[in-house]
Amino acid sequence: MAAASPPAEAAVEEESLLSQPLLQQHEEQHHTLRRSASNTTSQLAIVGSNLCAIESLDYEIMENALFKQDWRNNRKIQIFQYIFMKWTFCFLIGLLVSLVGFFNNLAVENIAGLKFVVTSDMMLARRFVAAFAIFSSSNFALTLFASLITAFIAPECAGSGIPEVKAYLNGVDAPAIFSLRTLLVKIIGSISAVSSSLNVGKAGPMVHTGACIAAILGQGGSKKYGLTWKWLRFFKNDRDRRDLVTCGSAAGIAAAFRAPVGGVLFALEEMASWWRSALLWRAFFTAAIVAIVLRALIDVCLSGKCGLFGKGGLIMYDVTSADIPYHLWDVPPVILLGVVGGILGSLYNSLLEKVLRIYNLINEKGTFFKIILACCISICTSCLLFGLPWIASCRPCPLDPSEPCPTIGRSGNYKKFQCAPGHYNDLASLFFNTNDDAIKNLFSKNTDAEFQHSSMLIFFVTCFFLSIFSYGIVAPTGLFVPVIVTGASYGRLVGMLVGSRSTLNHGLFAVLGSASLLGGSMRMTVSLCVIILELTNNLLLLPLIMLVLLISKTVADAFNGNIYDLIMRSKGFPYLEAHAEPYMRQLTVGDVVTGPLQLFQGIEKVANIVHVLKTTGHNGFPVVDVPPFSEAPVLVGLILRAHLITLLKKKAFLHSPMPNFSDAFKRFMADDFAKKGLGNGDRIEDIDLSDEEMNMFVDLHPFVNTSPYSVVETMSLAKALILFREVGLRHMLVVPKIPGGVPVVGILTRHDFMPEHVLNVHPSSLRSRWRRLRFQWPIWSKIF
Repeated sequence: MAAASPPAEAAVEEESLLSQPLLQQHEEQHHTLRRSASNTTSQLAIVGSNLCAIESLDYEIMENALFKQDWRNNRKIQIFQYIFMKWTFCFLIGLLVSLVGFFNNLAVENIAGLKFVVTSDMMLARRFVAAFAIFSSSNFALTLFASLITAFIAPECAGSGIPEVKAYLNGVDAPAIFSLRTLLVKIIGSISAVSSSLNVGKAGPMVHTGACIAAILGQGGSKKYGLTWKWLRFFKNDRDRRDLVTCGSAAGIAAAFRAPVGGVLFALEEMASWWRSALLWRAFFTAAIVAIVLRALIDVCLSGKCGLFGKGGLIMYDVTSADIPYHLWDVPPVILLGVVGGILGSLYNSLLEKVLRIYNLINEKGTFFKIILACCISICTSCLLFGLPWIASCRPCPLDPSEPCPTIGRSGNYKKFQCAPGHYNDLASLFFNTNDDAIKNLFSKNTDAEFQHSSMLIFFVTCFFLSIFSYGIVAPTGLFVPVIVTGASYGRLVGMLVGSRSTLNHGLFAVLGSASLLGGSMRMTVSLCVIILELTNNLLLLPLIMLVLLISKTVADAFNGNIYDLIMRSKGFPYLEAHAEPYMRQLTVGDVVTGPLQLFQGIEKVANIVHVLKTTGHNGFPVVDVPPFSEAPVLVGLILRAHLITLLKKKAFLHSPMPNFSDAFKRFMADDFAKKGLGNGDRIEDIDLSDEEMNMFVDLHPFVNTSPYSVVETMSLAKALILFREVGLRHMLVVPKIPGGVPVVGILTRHDFMPEHVLNVHPSSLRSRWRRLRFQWPIWSKIF
């Protein structure tokens, strides 16, 4: 570089001399502000200290000066592009999810069907040992494959995925839950696990699959793969991604059960924490695309081109005749179904929570133990499914069966198993089928005399416990279909016990039993009601299903929470409930914030920023102005860790602590601060700065959100929780009631609202009479 001329040197020297008092004053104000802040309450120290690296999502748009400038410059064509891309992505989500759902059904039915056909041929040849060897070894191989790819490639795929998606839509971002690797393993692993005769379902994995597809489409492009089209940049924020993931979860249920309206209501009732009419339209459009594509693909299968997939019904059950007669004296058995279903559902949730706790202890020992556990469950399942039908006695075929008896091949109501010609094994008809075919057998009409009481009891108990012990293994496993199967067997058993005292047939009792156990376990009402109606294709069931769901949910709520909330709690997700705990009304926000407050001045020294970022895990920092830039300390706003790292990475530094707004608009665009794609965040450790740069300054004013949500320190904690959750915040500033001194008291994050933290700070609240009352299962509490 050429040497500066003497006048230029003199000017630089003069500026340096003039800035010396300002630099000294800046340092003094900095230390004074730090000392004042250390005496106040502030950010929670446990932010980011969960067992897994969990981050919070920010559904509030960071309205800094760059964002406002960019928004003012938008033209009508850009607004049209934004809206058009939203609807285009919804169309693509519906198309891709429906294709994946159809492929899953096709693969499961053909893989499992081939296994059952070969095993049945061995049974017909009276080669029972060879039949068991083929059946158990194929199940073992499929389970082993699913557990291997899950454990070594994408451990995030274990389980149904609904708790992870629900937590994400609540504002919790667990690592790698929506990556491309997760998507592929989820699809392949789910096919393998369901085909292995484990008592697991595919509905939950389909919800996770739909959410993965939506998240990948909506991550705003990728520089790594050259997808930086200008139209995609609109989606580089958490709010748009959240909406797309909501549409993806609705499409997942729609594809799993061919229930488009039920899928939309499921996303509304169970998954989404924020909802609005515009999102409802897009979710409905996405589910409609799924229904149309599935209908077209099923028409292809009607010609017999899908192998063992048959007619491709996708779980469309023919339950009863068009006319369903029921009377007033049929209501008491239905009420009994609801009450017992609620008790069984709460017991199911309690047992599953205890089993998952045990499985977590086993899984912590390493990957080898995870795979061994999955293989042991597979072996036990194969032994039960093959061995229990030998207990059941053979029954003669009905005189006028609706299908060939005994059934030779994959599915049907009349499995021959070990019976003589002209006879069938009713228990084998349930065990030696896929879950979908077992549900069809239980729901089928005109079959009141086809199952024995003992067979139905054995099937119910076996399904109840197998679904509990199969869920926690390291493989993509769902709960929805196993609960339907278990509830259907329980409902049909009740129908058999009621007998002729009710005009309802046993297939209808099976439907109501599924509804009662689903309501008792998952605690949904409207969405479950519509899903079951779309499954059975009969609107006349509506009054009875509504009654059963309302009763079972009410009874089960007296014992514990729904199954997905319990799983989220076991995984450590800081999920914010829609309603505050009663004792939170007795506390203020100032009672729960703890730890030293970390804040920055409007013009901050680079070394101070680097030190704070390296020594804390906070993701948001208050920014204040102090004299001489203001008459008194005043809150400027909030700045994110990611934005600070971007400023350090771009090295937008000043030699002296003087404001420089114009330079920021020249060097930066709003897109520079847009959230990166999945897993592409920068780290402070990756930035190298020289000693000279560390002594320079950064003007934070253009990059600060000048309108953050803030509450007075005397506000009720319950009221602040509702505001925090409903708006979808990541940070909430707490300001003092009496002005003067430091203008901000602290920051609230979602961890500050968690009951565990509140009770840890205020243990006396645990003994408060203002608590949510619930009955306990004393036996299981003593055992575990």
